[in-house]
Amino acid sequence: MTSLASPDTARAPGRPAWADWRLTPATGLRVMSAEVRKGLLSQLAHPIGHIITLVISTMLYLGMQYVMGQGSLRRDLLPETLVAISGYWFLQYASLVMVADLVEEKRGGTYSQSHMSPAPPWVIMLGRLVTASVMGLLVALVATLVPMLVADVTIPLRPEALLPYALVIINVLAFTFVLAAIAVSSPMVGALHSLFTSLVILLNGSMMPLGLYPDWLAVVARFLPTTLGVEATTKVLFEGQSLGDIWSDGTLPWLIAYTFALVLFGGWLFARNQRRAVRDGRLGQY
Repeated sequence: MTSLASPDTARAPGRPAWADWRLTPATGLRVMSAEVRKGLLSQLAHPIGHIITLVISTMLYLGMQYVMGQGSLRRDLLPETLVAISGYWFLQYASLVMVADLVEEKRGGTYSQSHMSPAPPWVIMLGRLVTASVMGLLVALVATLVPMLVADVTIPLRPEALLPYALVIINVLAFTFVLAAIAVSSPMVGALHSLFTSLVILLNGSMMPLGLYPDWLAVVARFLPTTLGVEATTKVLFEGQSLGDIWSDGTLPWLIAYTFALVLFGGWLFARNQRRAVRDGRLGQY
């Protein structure tokens, strides 16, 4: 059930609690923080599942690289693929937490109860997104650091790489919001989640750098979340290119345009599906 923050102002006698509630930055943050706290408590109540996920994620990546290296770990390729796998695990786990939680609440009927709150649904959804982001970042961080330690490889740090990698994170959050918008109207979102995350790990550079793919496949891969961001980040980190260089070759402009389009699409799809669910009386069921 969604948390309801206390009203921002004192309640007049005889008036319901929600009647004096107004959306302001303070009340919005209060609702979001309550939602985040509720989400984190729920996620951390059963840590074994997260630990198993971390073990699987680490073994999967190292096993995949061992096979790709034909019986050895290619240390010349590992740093680039580690950047890509960090983006993948952030996307995979953040979207899994967000979608699974939403589908469970829809089937349990508690999603509709969240609409008893005077806060707009998008504020509550942003709280859910923060919770999913925290869990996704934790898994991505551990699933990247452990292979680095096992294989004894490092990733060079350059401040200029923060911009394209920040766009990777926004990419992931926007795509997670798209999946959450689909979950509002369809239980088939689980199949879509599996489809897209499988394509991402195959094509975003997690198995091998994007430059080793056939040209046509690299073009297709750039339409998936994280791929353009990973490409821009690795150009800065491993090829020594500046932000001006990746702007001039078109990588950064395309990354910004793609991210902006994904954010707009996620917002539009959620507003549309939420409006239809309210109109059709299907907030508490599929």
